[in-house]
Amino acid sequence: MAVLVRRHDGGRNRQRMQPVQRYQPFRELEEIQEQTAQLLEQMMGASPEVARPWIPDVDIEETDDAWILEAELPGARAEDVHVETDEGELTIRGAITEHEREGILRRRTRRVGEFEYAVTLPGLSGDVEPEARLHHGVLEVRVPKPEQSKPREIQIREGDDDDASDSGTGSGS
Repeated sequence: MAVLVRRHDGGRNRQRMQPVQRYQPFRELEEIQEQTAQLLEQMMGASPEVARPWIPDVDIEETDDAWILEAELPGARAEDVHVETDEGELTIRGAITEHEREGILRRRTRRVGEFEYAVTLPGLSGDVEPEARLHHGVLEVRVPKPEQSKPREIQIREGDDDDASDSGTGSGS
């Protein structure tokens, strides 16, 4: 019969105490971001700094007489934003420049650079004049609907057309 024996080696195989390292979650995120940028550069053949314009977040609301677009553009100035209409398409484009800093930028999550957003609106023609206003980082564009695009109520009649023509004639029997 076998007997289980617990051996003690006098502490020779004990792990040495490692100094406690401070957890740095942002460093891990930066490493992931760097790896992603390298992967994109390999796949697309261009560096991420030479990327396409970014697309702002936009809400589109339709009312009876207009479309209202609200685009989030924090840090944008009115002179750096352009709104255009062309062949039924409304385009918002521009650039947000990064302001000068005195210290070292440790982390940046705010978007800077060129942006562009385009949407096709039904019935939009060249004679429609949109109104735009930039207030607290939100661009509001109001595009009036042309007359033919506005909803109109259709009156509904009751009965068949055949019943109406037959009801006036009698057979006399």
